Amino acid sequence: MSIESLKESLDKILTQVESELSSVKVIDDLEKVKASVVGRNGSLTLLTKELGAIEKSQKPEAGKAFNEVKKKVNELISAKLAEIENSGTKSIKGIDISLPGRSWKYGKKHPIMQTIDDCVAIFRRIGFIVAEGPDIETVYHCFDALNTPVDHPSREQSDTFYFPDSRLLRTHTSTVQIRVMEAQEPPVRIIAPGPCFRPDTPDATHSANFHQVEGLYVDKKVSMADLKSTLMYFARELLGEEIKVRFRPHYFPFTEPSVEYDFSCVMCGGKGCSVCKYSGWLEISGAGMVDPNVLRNVGYDPEIWSGFAWGMGVERITMIRHAINDIRYFYDNDVRFLTQF
Repeated sequence: MSIESLKESLDKILTQVESELSSVKVIDDLEKVKASVVGRNGSLTLLTKELGAIEKSQKPEAGKAFNEVKKKVNELISAKLAEIENSGTKSIKGIDISLPGRSWKYGKKHPIMQTIDDCVAIFRRIGFIVAEGPDIETVYHCFDALNTPVDHPSREQSDTFYFPDSRLLRTHTSTVQIRVMEAQEPPVRIIAPGPCFRPDTPDATHSANFHQVEGLYVDKKVSMADLKSTLMYFARELLGEEIKVRFRPHYFPFTEPSVEYDFSCVMCGGKGCSVCKYSGWLEISGAGMVDPNVLRNVGYDPEIWSGFAWGMGVERITMIRHAINDIRYFYDNDVRFLTQF
């Protein structure tokens, strides 16, 4: 290789570098240009291999020309780097680090799921375990095994979602109680949280889909006193030490005796307000001692075993906890509402 051809190659490299640097805007592109010239396989690096073929007398001149171009290339690259840094368009791996930071938005549990988790945690502290069952159920598990007569209104098409094969969407999570008792011998101590479905017309207090937390305790010598103490413990753990519980006589086909139970109003402390309709009490749900017929249906001897069961609507509890006046807010998917919890 002659000194003339070397200088010509050096001029081409310098011209190419100047041209490519003129369009560089970010550090990523600058690094690519640098690598293509002075990198391991860069054009200027490869040219050094040709220096050995130059005549000995011309090597000092060739070395000087090579070093001048290399110095000029490094100066051009350094100048471009300073220009990019001063312009605020630095980039690392395609990310413009001059942009302001972006905060990550973390999701939260739905308020209904928060209430379910809190209820589960409370009952677990007194020995209850979570049990689950299918959303699509049989008539037997939803009604027959629970001692519900064939003429009961809840079995009508207007109150239950039926499938063509006579299966149905469960109307309560009491079906889980039946399945658990069929599968194991007593004693039983479970809670069954989950969704339920009824063809209700949506309004401020009704929804076609809703959630329940039901409980079942079967053992020897279980009494109503055990039921009331359990619900009182739950109410105070969830809503505060000042909460009171009262039972009112009622009828449910799967419990005998049956009660509806209320919590003292958390808004007014039992004094009476618009939330509790000036009664001082908030209606929660139903409970009672497990009917002997239900025990017989699952193979338990009611002469030996007794138990209590209760249920409550999760939406109802959540509305009371957070002073929400319309159940539909839970299902509107309005982020402005959901992010409050």
